[in-house]
Amino acid sequence: MKLFGQEIDITDYLKKIESGNSEEVITKLPELKSKYHDDPSILFLDGILTEDGNSSVNIFTKVANEYPKSRYADASVFRIYTYYFAAEMFPEAAVWLNRLKKDYPISPYIKLTDQNIPPIDQKNRSRNNIKSESEIKYKFTIQAGAFSNKDNANSLKKQLTDAGYSSEIYEKTVAGTIFLVVYVGKFETEQEAKSFLKELNSGYSLNGRVININ
Repeated sequence: MKLFGQEIDITDYLKKIESGNSEEVITKLPELKSKYHDDPSILFLDGILTEDGNSSVNIFTKVANEYPKSRYADASVFRIYTYYFAAEMFPEAAVWLNRLKKDYPISPYIKLTDQNIPPIDQKNRSRNNIKSESEIKYKFTIQAGAFSNKDNANSLKKQLTDAGYSSEIYEKTVAGTIFLVVYVGKFETEQEAKSFLKELNSGYSLNGRVININ
């Protein structure tokens, strides 16, 4: 655990992001990171502005693990949870939700998860927006990535489509946070999907995963 002194107040930056002025904060961020590179609040701000889901999770994980008593530690844990839930990585989401409840029992984010997110262990996780009656034989697809930025999601979809792969984007909202999830391919067997996944991850430097079409 790293020790740190007074954290930088990022309240104004967060308000600008919430009001739609992210570009102004993005321009300022390199200077803040250079000047306060070990400040957990600046790390959290970096995570907020990082549009790739996996990369933002890595930043929030650093805040949660190295600065567990910092101002935005519980918010970081919550954001990791929402990402994993949106990505349908439910075991990972459960780990971080349990951590939020155990380490930050008075966090306002706990109430938010209880009110706005279905239980992780719910049995019916319908994905009818991916499957139609004519596609009933397909049981698996690949989740190629999850993004907070529409342009990034569209860029990946275009790469996949241009390469001849069937790709779709679906919007998922978790506790008020919108994720754009990119799916590619439909497969009859899990082995077929896994074989394609190896090719996909290698060719596009992705961290995709096989999911069921239920």
